[in-house]
Amino acid sequence: MTFTDDSRRDAISHVGITIAIDGPAGSGKSTISKTLASRLGIGYLDTGAMYRALTWYALDREIDLDDQERVRALADEMPLIMDSDPVSPVFHVGATDVTAAIREPRIALAIPKVSTNLPVRKWMASEQRRRMMEARANGSGMIAEGRDITTVVCPDADVRVLLLADEEERLRRRTLELHGKVTDELLESVRDQVGKRDAADSKVSEFMTPAEGVDVVDSTGLGIDGVVEEILKLIDADLVSRM
Repeated sequence: MTFTDDSRRDAISHVGITIAIDGPAGSGKSTISKTLASRLGIGYLDTGAMYRALTWYALDREIDLDDQERVRALADEMPLIMDSDPVSPVFHVGATDVTAAIREPRIALAIPKVSTNLPVRKWMASEQRRRMMEARANGSGMIAEGRDITTVVCPDADVRVLLLADEEERLRRRTLELHGKVTDELLESVRDQVGKRDAADSKVSEFMTPAEGVDVVDSTGLGIDGVVEEILKLIDADLVSRM
């Protein structure tokens, strides 16, 4: 069966869908997930932004990030409001718009202490899964991307993808995302950030090795459209199997 964007949306309205995408920094998972969500008419869940928001909230309140239990308790207190608009997602903590603030370098430097906090990761997984399943039950769906979405957050997602890319290409993408340009100096700065983040997260998440049933898509050398089409094939196969 050949789908168009409209027929895919119609199929999803009948059966719902959850899509989980994992991958290291710079693999393209955010851009690809937003593009897919727009085409499918479903929500987009930026799980990394949730960790960033909690990091911002803790720093704003001058909480010691090494105090794991206090940071975990802060997650319950945090009045996080995040929409699922894939085009221009906005994040608020209470009345404060933190959309830009959570992308600041100071957050990137501090986030490893939050992302490797096991009690926090457990809280995040539960909250992320709740949002995904709620969207599916409402006759729509949600695509979530992060580090362990396919294995911990939603191992029973309808479509599970590990998105990989060559290390140098990942660094260029990440540098462009953070700074809007790529220079040798910026590239080395981001290399250090990404290396530390990957090393920290690898202690609590196997995000470079696909779990059983997870499809691997290598985005090296592929444009956004090429990667999207590869994942759409997996989505179409899932929809056909459930219609």
